[in-house]
Amino acid sequence: MQLPLGPDPRTETLRRIQAALIARFGRIVRPDGKRRAPEWVLVHGVIGAQTKTAASNASTDGLLAEYGSWEAVAAVPVKDLEARLKRQTFPKVAAQRLKDCLGAIIAERGSVDLRHLSNLDLEDAMAWLERLPGVARKNSAGVMNASSFARKVMVIDGHHRRIMQRMGIVPAKADTARTYDALMPVVPDEWSAADMDEHHLLLKKLGQTFCRPRQPQCAECPVRSDCETGTGTPLAR
Repeated sequence: MQLPLGPDPRTETLRRIQAALIARFGRIVRPDGKRRAPEWVLVHGVIGAQTKTAASNASTDGLLAEYGSWEAVAAVPVKDLEARLKRQTFPKVAAQRLKDCLGAIIAERGSVDLRHLSNLDLEDAMAWLERLPGVARKNSAGVMNASSFARKVMVIDGHHRRIMQRMGIVPAKADTARTYDALMPVVPDEWSAADMDEHHLLLKKLGQTFCRPRQPQCAECPVRSDCETGTGTPLAR
């Protein structure tokens, strides 16, 4: 008979990370009244590859303001979309992905409306989103967590993944999907969707300041004591 293995120590590590980052950076909370519609969050993610959040916010808002609906945006020729996505790092790619994604939703649903996802289990909703052109795990998790859906799911961007790898919480070469699969089972049970959103935003802040892609500032990092890279020692598991 196999004895229970007990709680995963990574769960307590995530709790310590959260507390340490809040102590260093303060709270980063997305008010419920500021949450965007899931369709807006989807578009933002589809066009946002390697682009700063502020630029993608402006592009997404600009499209909806100019055309009035996502169905109208879907009807715009790719060349015209590209011209309106100049803020994006890869406007040509963003334009084609957006056109294809919105077209696929309309073909299946009749309009750009994601309300049906609220009636699905989380895994089924994310799988539906990931069948759309240009939508991967980061995007599907973002729609479910950061939008008005506010579901309990972790968004993983490049900063988040890099920090988890360096800390030794996920395998060193884990991609976004594998990082997600490793983290979700060890997220503290008491964390709400808002806690998971804040965790992601705090880690993004950490990645932009101390845990940079090159020359991380480990000596000043607020979570160094829980990091294999920062301490130079594999952590006990």
